[in-house]
Amino acid sequence: MSGDPDPSDGVPRETLLGLLERAASAHPERGISIYDARGRRAVRRGYPEVLEAVHARAAKLAARGLCEGDVALLSLETSWELLEAWFGAVLLGALPVVIATPTALGVGDAHLEKLTATLERLEARLFLCGESWRREASERGFTRLAEAACTDAELDALEAVTPRVPQRGPDDIAFLQLTSGSTGTQRGVLISHGAVCANARAIHAAIAEAWDRDFLAENRRVVSWLPLHHDMGLVGILLASIAGGFELSLLPPRAFLARPLTWLRELGGDTPVVSAAPNFAYHTCVDRYDEEALAGLDLSGWHTALCGAEMVRPETLTEFVERYRAHGLSPSAPRPCYGLAEATLAVTFDVRGEGVRTAEVPGEHGAETPREVACVGAPVLDTRVEIVGADGEVLGESTVGEVRVAGPSLFSGYWRDPEATAECLRDGWLYTGDLGFLQDGELYITGRLKDVLILRGHNVMPHELEWCAEAASGGGGHTRSGAFSVPGGADGEEAVLAVETELSSPEELAALAAEVRRTVADRLGLALFDLALVRRGRLPKTTSGKVQRRELRKRYLAGELDRLDGGTTMEAPR
Repeated sequence: MSGDPDPSDGVPRETLLGLLERAASAHPERGISIYDARGRRAVRRGYPEVLEAVHARAAKLAARGLCEGDVALLSLETSWELLEAWFGAVLLGALPVVIATPTALGVGDAHLEKLTATLERLEARLFLCGESWRREASERGFTRLAEAACTDAELDALEAVTPRVPQRGPDDIAFLQLTSGSTGTQRGVLISHGAVCANARAIHAAIAEAWDRDFLAENRRVVSWLPLHHDMGLVGILLASIAGGFELSLLPPRAFLARPLTWLRELGGDTPVVSAAPNFAYHTCVDRYDEEALAGLDLSGWHTALCGAEMVRPETLTEFVERYRAHGLSPSAPRPCYGLAEATLAVTFDVRGEGVRTAEVPGEHGAETPREVACVGAPVLDTRVEIVGADGEVLGESTVGEVRVAGPSLFSGYWRDPEATAECLRDGWLYTGDLGFLQDGELYITGRLKDVLILRGHNVMPHELEWCAEAASGGGGHTRSGAFSVPGGADGEEAVLAVETELSSPEELAALAAEVRRTVADRLGLALFDLALVRRGRLPKTTSGKVQRRELRKRYLAGELDRLDGGTTMEAPR
């Protein structure tokens, strides 16, 4: 495409409100549809109407006392109320933070304590939530949380005031994004207007490159069920769609989780469409495939099926394509990608349209069959990616090391945490903590630096053990597992694996345990120190579904895992 006009020309570079204002003026015929919790009825608004509603909501937020620089926690379902409040806060110069709703987390003391800690850590002025959150906070004595809480109905009842709208520039902070918390406490990631506009522009350019540019200009439709508290849903779907002037359809996450076919139905038809989901969602669609229910489904228009947010399993996407090929899905549709909150979102994007591609992990030892990992594409617009060693030297292609990223989309730092910021943001480079390698200019992710298990002198990624478990159990990424290590005396670290299952009889559990151990031994040449079988849904996870390995290890060592196999925490040899 060198020599062609920039496919992202016209996308504003300055501020988030600039994105929305341009969408309203340049694409007044397009807009956003938000479906109800069952994914059946939608309320659609054109972009001019969206912009008008945002200004009206900003006046209500101002009446509630929200001012420039204030942090506002927003815990609402995917809804017009959430979109209006989020953009309304941005308009006021406040810093909105979307957090998971009680539907995703459940309401209990542990969750209320975590939310209170987040509220206090971020010094939030406002907590916009449903009535259940506030009622539970008040009844259980979480006074600080209850005092900050405000429902959307209460906002509506306020008399609007003319808000003070500060001038914002590219370097001003637009919003906070919480990290997933899979490796510890959630941190507030500071995202500037310039960073989010640059990233939205890069995503738009990548989609344009994946499609024919003229084709894209005439057909712009995005469908998503991703939660807006996750950067892939907020930036990759909502903000990128507004930046490109796409027609956007939003389904609440619980509509997909309850009925995955609702998502596929919305993707149907011959109108070209883009959608995105983590690996587990594609497996869910395979796992719950219902030929009768899907009769007449036409996925021929699903041009771009992005896959990210967690490790991409090549076999999952291959199985997904094979199953839905009969419904018109193209083998070239799946496009793995890679990103993280500290880069606003997108870092790499597969634009080649050749389906899922894999490569063997270089330099691996101990496995009879070398591990294959998915290509997650080339760096997006204006972004550089390098692989570095422990001493910071840049490594050549096909060498595993830490992934570092540079470009205009990098975050401005962690909220009031200069030490953590300095640790990962150095000399204009973001040190991601992810491990990977480059091959022909494209990135392959192999794991997480801090998660590496050193077992008898060999580096083993938790994903390797977890994928073995899921292959043996038939989970395929849908039923979760978590791997970690414990001290093993003279032999060094020992591997422990916790696996969710729906099985219950002693005979079935024993057979599953034997199969998991055999699979790990055959594929990785390792003997597990312990295997804990737990009921499905019992492993600690982040709000986006990632297993919290550190918390899992902590519970294991404390003997707090509710094991189905009757075992207890085994003390490693000293």
